[in-house]
Amino acid sequence: MFNIKTLNAISPVYKNVLDAGEFTVGADVENPDAIIVRSADMHEMTPPASLLAVGRAGAGYNNIPVAEFGKKGIVAFNTPGANANAVKELAIAALLLASRDIVGGIEWAKTLKGRGAEVGKLVEKGKSQFVGPELMGKTIGVIGLGGVGGLVANAAADLKMRVLGFDPFISVEHAWKLSRKIVHVTSQDEMLPQCDYLSIHVPLTDSTRGSFDGGLFAKMKPGAALINLARGELVNTADLLEALKSGQLRRYVTDFPSDEIIGVPNVVAIPHLGASTPESEDNCVDMVSRQLQDYLKFGAIVNSVNYPACPLSASFRYRLAVLHANVPNTIGTITSQVAAQGVNIDNMVNKSRGDFAYTVLDLDEPASQETIDRIAALNFIYRVRYFA
Repeated sequence: MFNIKTLNAISPVYKNVLDAGEFTVGADVENPDAIIVRSADMHEMTPPASLLAVGRAGAGYNNIPVAEFGKKGIVAFNTPGANANAVKELAIAALLLASRDIVGGIEWAKTLKGRGAEVGKLVEKGKSQFVGPELMGKTIGVIGLGGVGGLVANAAADLKMRVLGFDPFISVEHAWKLSRKIVHVTSQDEMLPQCDYLSIHVPLTDSTRGSFDGGLFAKMKPGAALINLARGELVNTADLLEALKSGQLRRYVTDFPSDEIIGVPNVVAIPHLGASTPESEDNCVDMVSRQLQDYLKFGAIVNSVNYPACPLSASFRYRLAVLHANVPNTIGTITSQVAAQGVNIDNMVNKSRGDFAYTVLDLDEPASQETIDRIAALNFIYRVRYFA
């Protein structure tokens, strides 16, 4: 029996994956083997010794201390793509909000309440202050062509926009899904002067934090609109406000309101609705439940954000899964401990990602507790799991 603790309310679709006979799931679960989290901040949390994995029901994972957890042998997962369609649909709305002053027009129309028969004439007289360009034929730059960015680029192409895409790290899988109408550019500097709209779809990291700043805005086509449904911290707020004030940027549409930008002219701040659809929440919980099930039951790692991907067969006799630092001579040291017991290794997988690595040994015979303890005692080992 595995225990899974929930830090936020989640969709009940997990019941379709996590059989009640094998998994106990709930907010009051103690000594959890895994945690499912949405937005709760885990940075100040002291993880229990029982914790093997954390599953983020969503794509962003800045609320999880992934490196610190990695050193404790805790695998952190996310659900890339599960909410991609929801964010894509909001991006289409953002494009329209960036074009015409729809929000301002709606608020102005409310002020006409009580004017009776005059309303029709007042609307015709006042509507010109809210006009804006059509999307068809305009150029949009999409930075980041992953699960969300690729869908946004394709949707913009379907709207008959000229689409420039930039992503130096695009996977083959995502590249195959792009419309042939997307023009791939090799640098942001090549893209920026051409764009009437710029849509951001990159993760928040130390290198991307605040990277959309005054220097980047100066390279953009004057009067362009910026759309940010990725993370608010990607944009340098002070530089953004200056660019809006000078007219270098015509409009900023974001899913991440902050006190500094709320109420600023030409800012449309949406209250983080990107993944707020019932379908998206169901998809995220279903995906993270399957990932945790496979990891807890037989050690497979898919969509981890700290350890390497390691899809594994569920068919084995005995399995040793070792989470460790990515340092030289690790494999030989681990296998020598197994060999000392005289046990044959039927299959072995070793994968690494940055500072972390994962070695899995499928054995013909049981590993003794003494062997497991010797491996666990090595100074570069974070955790050893044994499946029998």
